[in-house]
Amino acid sequence: MLLAGLMSIWARVRGVKLTDLEAALWRERSLAKAWCMRRTMFILPSDELSIFVRGSALRAEREMRWVLGKGVPKEKLEALVGAVLNALDEPITQADLAVKVSKSMGYKVRHKAGGVGWGNRKKVPWVDFGDLVLPANYLLHLAGSRGVYCSGPSEGNESTFVRADSWVPHWKDISQAQAQKELLRRYLTAFGPSTISDFAIWTGMTAGDARRVWSLGEEDMVPVDVEGWNATVLRNDLPELAKAHLIGPVVRLLPFFDSFLLGHKSHRNIIGPVEHTQVYRPQGWVSPVLLVDGQAAGVWSHVKRKNHLEVEIRPFKGLPTQISSLAREEADELGGFVGCSDVRVKIS
Repeated sequence: MLLAGLMSIWARVRGVKLTDLEAALWRERSLAKAWCMRRTMFILPSDELSIFVRGSALRAEREMRWVLGKGVPKEKLEALVGAVLNALDEPITQADLAVKVSKSMGYKVRHKAGGVGWGNRKKVPWVDFGDLVLPANYLLHLAGSRGVYCSGPSEGNESTFVRADSWVPHWKDISQAQAQKELLRRYLTAFGPSTISDFAIWTGMTAGDARRVWSLGEEDMVPVDVEGWNATVLRNDLPELAKAHLIGPVVRLLPFFDSFLLGHKSHRNIIGPVEHTQVYRPQGWVSPVLLVDGQAAGVWSHVKRKNHLEVEIRPFKGLPTQISSLAREEADELGGFVGCSDVRVKIS
């Protein structure tokens, strides 16, 4: 998943290398990997981390309400979340987090099946919390409703997590209200024209929460008509959008779960109904996409073995010679990104 996130940056920043982005994440800390929109992982500028984490924290607050709905006193739950955030003062694995929090709060730790991934039977630590038993990763989701944290460097095969004010250089936090308004502006800048429903899907908010946040920025928005589809853009973006035109053709290889593919409730701006299930697959899987002038023209996959990279591109229909050539060039660029000089491309 980390490589896919870094490949998303590569698809947008020409000439960047994987080693550059790894240095930005773990040495310079100018990038951060964190749970935010939809409580999924994103790679973000560290100095803007609070915008995305606090701006999307309403999704994490739903987990707080779920626990409160089980009869847990609010003071007890807030104390648990505070203990989790205190434990994140340095990079720590989920297993060590569960132990550290349990010791500080006087709770018991159990080990039971529940590792990350569908059907994973690996035993992981769970914390006894009254009548509830909470897995370590769920403690992190609860903490996301109150604080800002991100991933730290891995310890072997285990991910670590750390509080942002202990990790990000020159950390600056903002309030949730400020973050929500700025997150909405960032969303519309990237994905407008859009609707409230689009924003709700992208953030993982309820429809009601999305409407409330949307109202914070309405004075800066204007309605537009996109071929009979009513949507909204930022007022300041309208002049540029009105005169925009594509200098093409533009060909990109987007990795799976790329943000471009997840910005709207409907995907009709990207792909037709016939090919839709080849990209947006069961269980929420989103395939890697061959993008041509903003439209999905196929799917692709890759295998890396040491200095050798194999890329297979499967177009939905025959590609013009120029597009095939540009797709091969893009695959060569991917080889340079991951440090492979031997790149073989198959267009099937």
